[in-house]
Parts: sequence; C-alpha cells; structure tokens
Amino acid sequence: MLILSPVAALSLPDILSAILAAVAAAIRSASPLEVAGVLTGVACVWLAARNSIWNFPIGILNGVLYMAVFWQSRLYSDAGLQLAFIALLLYGWARWLRGNAAAEAAPLPITRTPPRLAAGLLGAGLLYALVAGFLFSTRTDAALPYWDSTTTAISLAAQLLLSRRHLENWLLWVGVDVAYVGMYWHRDLFLTSGLYVIFLGLAAYGYWQWRREMRAAAGTVTASQGGA
Repeated sequence: MLILSPVAALSLPDILSAILAAVAAAIRSASPLEVAGVLTGVACVWLAARNSIWNFPIGILNGVLYMAVFWQSRLYSDAGLQLAFIALLLYGWARWLRGNAAAEAAPLPITRTPPRLAAGLLGAGLLYALVAGFLFSTRTDAALPYWDSTTTAISLAAQLLLSRRHLENWLLWVGVDVAYVGMYWHRDLFLTSGLYVIFLGLAAYGYWQWRREMRAAAGTVTASQGGA
C-alpha cells in the first residue's frame, strides 16, 4: 500500500502559497537597506551574466548598501569586502570601457584564467582567510569569522576574474554562493539568503552564457583564419 507523505500530498497551489508566505515573511523581517540590497544585487548579477557594462554602476550601489547591512549583522569581513568590491567594480568598469573603445564597441574578449594568476589567487586567498579569520576571532565579536573570511577571499578572486572577463569567475561564484546561503540564513538575513539562491542560478547561467559566447568567438576567429 502506497502511503503519501505530507509533502507529496500537497497540491501545486499549496506549494506556491507556502513559498509566497515564506518570501513575505522574509521581506517583513528584512530592513529597507537589505531589501534595496537584494534588488540591486539581482540586477547587477543579471546584467553581468548578460555582458552589460551597466552591471558596474549597479554593483557599486549594491556594495554601499550591503556594507551597512553586513556591519549591522557583525559580518565585518563581508562589510569590508564591499569596499574591495567597489574598487574592483571601478577597475572592471574602466577596463571594459577601454576594451570597447579599442575595439570599436566590441566587448573585451572572454578568456580562460591564466594558470599563474589562478595559483597567485589561490595562495593569496588562503593567506587572507587564515589571517583575517584569526584576527576577527580574537580581536572582535565577529560572527563566523573563518567562514566569513574564506567566503570573502573567494568572492574577491571571483570579482577580479569577472572584471578581467575570465570564464572561471562563474565557477567560483557558484561555489561561494552555496556557502553564503547557509551563512546568511544563520545570521537571520533570510531575504539575503534567498537572494544568494537566485545568485547561484544566475552564476550557473552566466557560466553557460559566457562559455557559449567564448566558443562562438573562437569559431569566428577560426573561420576568418581559414578564409584568409
């Protein structure tokens, strides 16, 4: 005899109603700063996945908003991370603009991450995660100091690769977004935790989209060389 679980017995309208109720509860528990951060965050990542240069100014606004949100939640490494993000966004914005001007409005090409750069980022990331985690755990009242510093290190590396238009940035974002979902839920930032579920999907989409564009560009170059 088949016994249906309570979840299996739920109809689609019941499931949708439960999801909407959870979203409404998360919004009610969120501050206006967190709501604004969620909206600008979704816009920024979507624009980046679509190769739009507008991801940079929207991302800068998002960094300012989340600097305040994370400081209030005692996630000091993530709060400081926003300053680094803003600097990297300014760098990426200038780099994309130069690439567009140099190639007559053609975007900076998508490329693979050079092995030397990957090794350097790995070493620097490990060093930061250990040193920052130790300092935050011994000198402040930081919550989740090592988890916070590790996700910060990965996020910085991912943002740098995004600014340089290296494909692997999206793989780093996928990994760190999974960690952020749990970390922000633990700190009662339920709306932000849900935001990072969306980011996870957008990062997977961004990888697929950039990889497709990189292959299409490589095929165009090969065809032009063959024609020559």
